[in-house]
Amino acid sequence: MTSERSGQRPGQRPGSVTRAGTLPDTSGPGAEYDVVVVGAGVVGCAVARELARRPLRVALVEASGDVGEGTSKANTAILHTGFDAVPGSLEARLVRDGQRLLLDHARETGIPVEPLGALLVAWNEEQLAALPRLADKAVRNGHRTTRVMGANELRAREPHLGAGALGALEVPGESIICPWTTNLAYATQAVRSGVDLHLNCRVEKADPGTPHRLITPRGVLRARYVVNACGLYADRFDALFGRRDFTVTPRRGQLIVFDSFARALVRHILLPVPGALGKGVLVAPTVYGKVLLGPTAENLDDRTATGTTAEGLASLRAQGRRVLPALLDEEVTAVYAGLRAATEDDDYRCAAHPGLRYVTAGGIRSTGLTASLAIAAHVVELLAECGLALGAERPLAPVRMPNLGEAFPRPYRDAELIARDPEFGSVVCHCERVTRGEIRAALASTIPPASLDGLRRRTRARGGRCQGFSCGAAVRSMFEEGAGRPWRER
Repeated sequence: MTSERSGQRPGQRPGSVTRAGTLPDTSGPGAEYDVVVVGAGVVGCAVARELARRPLRVALVEASGDVGEGTSKANTAILHTGFDAVPGSLEARLVRDGQRLLLDHARETGIPVEPLGALLVAWNEEQLAALPRLADKAVRNGHRTTRVMGANELRAREPHLGAGALGALEVPGESIICPWTTNLAYATQAVRSGVDLHLNCRVEKADPGTPHRLITPRGVLRARYVVNACGLYADRFDALFGRRDFTVTPRRGQLIVFDSFARALVRHILLPVPGALGKGVLVAPTVYGKVLLGPTAENLDDRTATGTTAEGLASLRAQGRRVLPALLDEEVTAVYAGLRAATEDDDYRCAAHPGLRYVTAGGIRSTGLTASLAIAAHVVELLAECGLALGAERPLAPVRMPNLGEAFPRPYRDAELIARDPEFGSVVCHCERVTRGEIRAALASTIPPASLDGLRRRTRARGGRCQGFSCGAAVRSMFEEGAGRPWRER
């Protein structure tokens, strides 16, 4: 199995990962970081990776114990084309550019991507009438391959679709992707290219100045420039720098995951006609061989309300029964909820504040995964507008990530790999066919998991139909041994 561990680039200072203890001393002259990026979700990790191209001292700071612990770990895992973004918006441009960049990055690093295409299904005359307008919007966003199809063709393309569908807009290029590997690939490449990653390091107070002082429970970080990539807390972090330009409203999306036996029921990403609260409830395959139903769209006050509700799941099942009736007869593997960072604006809230030497990347909603690399490039441009001297570009350390996707070779089926290392033929999690070799490699990786959930995002262990009932003890034993400390529920 190919590991994400590889050599440093020539002349590079290797980065570090710290989860506990005091922060490195940045009090001396010239010892401060050039840039501190706050928030290690998919956007923050992408920004850190982009900055690692430059001869800068960079830190990536995260309040939790792992990268991708917030919104980035709980989404619909769609790689969007941006066909339905608001034409001329920052989001439209960055999604369009980001899709291309992420597809290239996925090929280079082994992130699983499957280009299935999408069908935007109309269930009434009003929705049917909206399809040509959506096709026109797609053209204005640079996508000229969409087309409207009738009910008969739609039925032939998706034979398990529920009764009453009147037509659809076909959107070639919409894909499914592994969001866990994407986030981890960015962070891994950033660290291996010189970025310091500080986990369990919540910024509680900021003292703007020359340099800025970011106060954390583990000490003070000093930075010439700061990037706010705090997701759900971007508005609150802005307030630490005296900015109150927008307000984040947590928008909860609940989802149901159906087992792999449901995968044969759907061939495309099935999208609804968008509504006022977002893209609506979809049915989509996942790269792990499952089927997703969701998300809901519920505006909340609580930024930690990631639990599912009986009402939300019942609503999803009712909508799913209309779209794909046979889906509801399949086993449910898991339910989960994520929170999106909605704001009062329909666009991203990315802004440079030159007087503060500070950049905000806020209001990044469901398209943030797709746009992440383009957002990162945009943020670096904004830092330059704030006065940061970037220096000459240099290559990033090469990274190749372990494959979690079903459409690509998995270790348990790789005879040559197993011949070299028999542990890659020793299956521990039989639901997801995860081997001892994969778990061992994850525990020894550049950014090892700090919890069993983190290990699941790196290997799929405990993520199948039994949810760890059969393999839990064995996986936990390996985790405890590999982590060198007792496992704690998180």
